[in-house]
Amino acid sequence: MESDFLKYQAQTSPHPLLLKIKKAKGSYVYDTDNKEYLDFVAGVSANTLGHQPTDVVKAIKDQLDKYMHVMVYGEFLQEPQIELAKIIAKNLPDSLNCTYLTNSGTEATEGAMKLAKRVTGRFEIVAAKNAYHGHTQGAMSVCGKEEKNSAFRPLIPGISFIEFNNEDDLLKINENTAGVILETIQGGAGFILPERNYLIKIRKRCTEVGALLILDEIQSGNGRTGTFFGFQQFDMIPDIIVTGKGLGGGMPIGAFITSSSYMDLLRSNPKLGHITTFGGHPVIAAAALATLKRLFSSTLMAQTSQKEALIRELLIHQDIEEIRGKGLMIALIMKNSEIANHLVLTGLKKGILLFWLLYEPRAVRITPPLTITNKEIRKGCKIILDILNTRK
Repeated sequence: MESDFLKYQAQTSPHPLLLKIKKAKGSYVYDTDNKEYLDFVAGVSANTLGHQPTDVVKAIKDQLDKYMHVMVYGEFLQEPQIELAKIIAKNLPDSLNCTYLTNSGTEATEGAMKLAKRVTGRFEIVAAKNAYHGHTQGAMSVCGKEEKNSAFRPLIPGISFIEFNNEDDLLKINENTAGVILETIQGGAGFILPERNYLIKIRKRCTEVGALLILDEIQSGNGRTGTFFGFQQFDMIPDIIVTGKGLGGGMPIGAFITSSSYMDLLRSNPKLGHITTFGGHPVIAAAALATLKRLFSSTLMAQTSQKEALIRELLIHQDIEEIRGKGLMIALIMKNSEIANHLVLTGLKKGILLFWLLYEPRAVRITPPLTITNKEIRKGCKIILDILNTRK
């Protein structure tokens, strides 16, 4: 299997982890030798309800028995799409009442950027340094990490960058700005929270100059930080939300969400302003609908703060300089990158799945399923501490 993987499947890094997957259930992944791994990553924040959640699997099977793809997005009335958009709107402020379903978070980023230009008639976009919004060319254009972008230039013109949490940069947002795109919590940079009412000040500046504020909630949304979307904890409302990852409960999905008056601009002049063949696929939409129904009918979102507190309480060690993040979007900042690498790679041997972040080499990701139990958290934290305590 390994040789075929390396020979026939496109690779994304020089050193893949090469874990041979047999099955996954709940908070565990199992390899072909039936060894179990406690999952502290959740498919990089995608498996909101763990692996093979019963209600999501049932929704998928039920939809498969009815129909799969029947038409490009936006033409036929399909109940899973409609009900998913409805439940999203009912749990957001009134101005965020219309959803465009896509195949991924990066495609949603593309749609949001296009919409900001269409609404304002401007083309300049302001983004944050060390941001991550996806890997298509448009999304890469607003990722402020030049060493990641330089090999693929030219990208989209008209992009400028500000430093996250730096209020002195607010004046770079001006009357030429179509939109400002920010992660509510910076992910790849190290799970950095907005400080000193930063998002409120960004919101105010965007309103002053007529720019749209786009918040990327691909990682911080869908209950991971304790509310449906992270912005709901910061006393402000964006113009557009971008989401993906955990929305599908383990299935591939994305969406951008805004007001119906803004979204209507994609219908004409030109018509088909944004189009997708498989966006809103009925099987995927059914999975996402089941995921959100579970989130809103349970206490899983409310439990994230207690689970975060437990992790912070347990993971006290001289090799851990800081714990960043919120809810179950947590990063351990180790003393150096060597310790971070040791923890992730040794964790694989010891039966726990950990992972890195894109830009912060000292960081170790802890983003388990929201369904993880306190017992499982204690088990995972013990493995982490044992690895650090026995490090040579």
